[in-house]
Amino acid sequence: MKIGAAVLAVVRGFALALLAMLGSLVLFVFFVVSFALSIPGLGIFLVPVVTAAVRGYANLRRRLAYDWFGVEIKSPYKPKPRFRRGPIGVVQRYRWIVSDPATWRDVLWLIVDATAGFAMGIFAFALPWYGPYGWVLAAGVWKPIAHAGGGDWYTFIHVVNQDTANKAALLGVVYCAIGLLLAPQVMRASSVLARGLLAPTRERELELRVAHLTETRSDALDTQAAELRRIERDLHDGAQARLVAMGMSLGAIEHLMERDPEKARRLLAEARESSSKALTELRDLVRGIHPPVLAERGLGDAVRALAMASPLHTEVTVELPGRLEAPVESAAYFAVSEVLTNAAKHSGAQRVWIDIRHEADRLRIVITDDGQGGADLSGGTGLRGIERRLGTFDGVLALNSPVGGPTMVTMELPCVLSSP
Repeated sequence: MKIGAAVLAVVRGFALALLAMLGSLVLFVFFVVSFALSIPGLGIFLVPVVTAAVRGYANLRRRLAYDWFGVEIKSPYKPKPRFRRGPIGVVQRYRWIVSDPATWRDVLWLIVDATAGFAMGIFAFALPWYGPYGWVLAAGVWKPIAHAGGGDWYTFIHVVNQDTANKAALLGVVYCAIGLLLAPQVMRASSVLARGLLAPTRERELELRVAHLTETRSDALDTQAAELRRIERDLHDGAQARLVAMGMSLGAIEHLMERDPEKARRLLAEARESSSKALTELRDLVRGIHPPVLAERGLGDAVRALAMASPLHTEVTVELPGRLEAPVESAAYFAVSEVLTNAAKHSGAQRVWIDIRHEADRLRIVITDDGQGGADLSGGTGLRGIERRLGTFDGVLALNSPVGGPTMVTMELPCVLSSP
């Protein structure tokens, strides 16, 4: 066990104990009062406001449980519907909140956190810090205490002289060691206790899963329709137009062969050039649908080809002991391509690092650039499009882009590897 991590758990335990008293207890009182005021009608306005504060506080604790102790707690709340304007909308909002079981589980958690959560946080903090008090007594502080009122009790040791003070110091070492040993486990147990109430129930998790699949299915259909329109437009404006023009040129050549062979020869040269351009456009179109290098050599080499074509200095690290399913490979490839394009256009970066690996049945791709940062998922359609593309396969996208850089885009897709 690392001493630094244990000390950090002690400090975090004290912070969560303070939050439990200042946050959980106060918000519980506010909620009870606002809900009680529903009888005279004021609660219809107050309950949504207090509930928003409760949910914000609960979401904060969910993040802290994951960031500090590695306990993931998913959000259980129902999607917010559209409310009508005016008094009817106020009533609809109130009914939506009080009919959501997650609201009442949050309230129950506030009680548990203000009691058991507070006690566990104080225990994790107090036990290691109680140990040094024994050392303080042994350093001579026992003397004025003993002269003033007959000594002091350090747990079960009555400190009245230097010998008992030394025993208190030894016991303090034990308390400090046990406290540092138990603090991380106690605080993780506190987070697990919170997860029992703050996480969605199995039924609610299934509802959220169905809603997510419905949304991603709709996004997939929209993306597919947009892709078909793009292909149709590219064919119509590019290769199709050239092939039509080439057909007209061949018809003209047929009539000119006897009368004007020289002009027919020029038209043949133009038709040959048009056929070459049409073939190039068709190949580009095929690459836009499924690049041949991706189908033939897999995701790693396809991303390396993207890196070679990128105007940025790009380093690629790949650890894939096998091949991915074709749809997952395609989604990952185009997601990487879009991120690289965004980096080249908007980031002001000079270098990009791409790390691709497969861990615990998940494909994980991390793309980092040394640009100016400040990217935002809500700031444009590019990253949102990547997120929707990954969501079709139950994948996720995380963005970390502080102003000044660097920007890190992390993508994860659940998948299995086949033999290479």
